[in-house]
Amino acid sequence: MTRRPYRLVRVLSSALAAGTLLATAACSDDGGTDGSRVSGVTASQAAGQRQTPSPTTTLTTDRARTALITEADIEDDWTQVQDTEAENWHDSLLIGRVDVSDFLTAKARAADCRRLLDSLFDDDPLGRPSGASELRGFEQGDSRLLYQVASYQRTDPQDSLNWMANLPEKCDQFTVTDGGEQRTVQVVETSLPGVGDAREGLRVTVRGTTGGTEATLTLDAAAVRVGDDAITVAAGGLDGDDSVEQAVRLGTQRLKDVLAGKTPSPNPGEVQ
Repeated sequence: MTRRPYRLVRVLSSALAAGTLLATAACSDDGGTDGSRVSGVTASQAAGQRQTPSPTTTLTTDRARTALITEADIEDDWTQVQDTEAENWHDSLLIGRVDVSDFLTAKARAADCRRLLDSLFDDDPLGRPSGASELRGFEQGDSRLLYQVASYQRTDPQDSLNWMANLPEKCDQFTVTDGGEQRTVQVVETSLPGVGDAREGLRVTVRGTTGGTEATLTLDAAAVRVGDDAITVAAGGLDGDDSVEQAVRLGTQRLKDVLAGKTPSPNPGEVQ
């Protein structure tokens, strides 16, 4: 089996090929502290207040694999897929030329929005991991969820989190064109549990046509930094559950346990 450890997410190719209408419900918490961003450690502020976790264990490939979530860590009826299958998920709706006329500061903002779509398609919203990385994919009907643990010791994941934090403003709504087909893209911030040293969540909705068929792709992407390591989770086509939030909460704890030299709990219910 050939591994491409830098791949982060590939979602919904089979559903899109069939012209399936995809939708993702919100995965935010309206009022609880778990679901809110925490002042002082969000990406927009953390550049000057960078926090380093007490664990100092280096994230190796084996440790990254141990830190991956399992079916028991996410709600509903998710089924783990083969690694090779997960590595080949991707979304054709993310391909296209960004319409520069949508932006006041056209070139700079258009470049950021193009980078966003490219990073989701190429599966590297935090940049290609510079160290060990492992991924795991799950499916539930036409829904797909892919989770990665990775090390960024020779790069800075915080820079990418800072960039993600500005995208809801820079790329609020724009148009992409591919082969004469136009699609409208909307980007909003999503709330995440207050875990890790910094975190960002985005919901990217793409509405338009692919192959002449109307389709809507809603992709929730989340990243959490723990020192120079990070978890990334992306899910598309979900049907109103909290799987992304659950994966972020329990997955961050698993990574912290591994970095502390502990064995993650086999019972997710033990993690509060």
